[in-house]
Amino acid sequence: MGIPTESIGSIPRPPALLTALSEHASGAIGDTELAAAQSEAVADTITRLTRLGCPVLVDGEQSKPSFVTYPISGLEHLASDGAVIPFADGHTRQLPRLTAGPFRYQVHAETYLRQARQHTELPLKQAVIAPSALSLLYPAEPIHDYPRKAFLDDLTAGAENDIRGCLDAGAHAVQLDFTEGRLSLKLDPSGGLLDDFIALNNQVLERFDSAERARVGVHTCPGGDQDSTHSADVDYAGLLPKLFALQAGNFYIQLAGEPDPARILGIVAEHLRPGIRVFIGVTDPIDPRVETPEQVRDRVLLAARHIPVEQLGTCDDCGFAPFADDTSTSRETAFAKISARVEGTRMAAEALGV
Repeated sequence: MGIPTESIGSIPRPPALLTALSEHASGAIGDTELAAAQSEAVADTITRLTRLGCPVLVDGEQSKPSFVTYPISGLEHLASDGAVIPFADGHTRQLPRLTAGPFRYQVHAETYLRQARQHTELPLKQAVIAPSALSLLYPAEPIHDYPRKAFLDDLTAGAENDIRGCLDAGAHAVQLDFTEGRLSLKLDPSGGLLDDFIALNNQVLERFDSAERARVGVHTCPGGDQDSTHSADVDYAGLLPKLFALQAGNFYIQLAGEPDPARILGIVAEHLRPGIRVFIGVTDPIDPRVETPEQVRDRVLLAARHIPVEQLGTCDDCGFAPFADDTSTSRETAFAKISARVEGTRMAAEALGV
């Protein structure tokens, strides 16, 4: 049987693609040239992951502007002064602000999945942004002739289509990126915002049957951008009990970067329900040191003391470059960490006799 292992999503873009992105932004090259550079990067990513023995592949988000903004690329009625996300090192990321309705996805993640399928017959995973993250596009002051309720109706319909399109296109798994879950407890320690996020995401997840939800997962982490986080100081104890209320079949939980993983695993075990699988993070994209397979093995064996092995999987803590311009981790380091994850997970499975 073994122990399943999957990437979270993003992998640093190669230098040629970074150059193409810069030249496209300046107008030096057009859409066709950029698309060619993205396609080449996707092909290289899939080839390298295959050589590492990854059982489930990803496209590395080589064609996404970021893990969160791909659905709104080209959307009209956006202002630049939306919600600001502060990171621990002092830098920020700012979301756009919706200025008029209706809200419609401009790009669906199925597009990336179909592009990746051109390069492999192996199982492919597709990451999508959780609707709770996109809900932050709506401003505090209501938009004239487009109330928040109408926006949320449009958003949930778009999110359902985003997930369903990937499932229908043959995705092995679809992963909702829910990094704002932990952040919400920093913004609102009462937990009310988190409750709203959980309820909104469940409005989408409940539209899928049990077989479909078995292929859908949720990823949580304290953010990861330019080797910094936005909510690592928020205790997982406030998030995880509510996280498992999400109607998903898989949960991808950042753990390698936590100071006390055994305590977190205890919380996971306490709230684990039958029929789901928990993928624990065994490599830390923010740590420049490359984990050894033995370190990964030991992290998996620790997790197996708390989580039944038939419900256990492994992953990286976060994406390695969730924003296209993040070069804090090299492409070579990312692949070295992935290699350690794959080999260390295999070693742990062998030690556990599965």
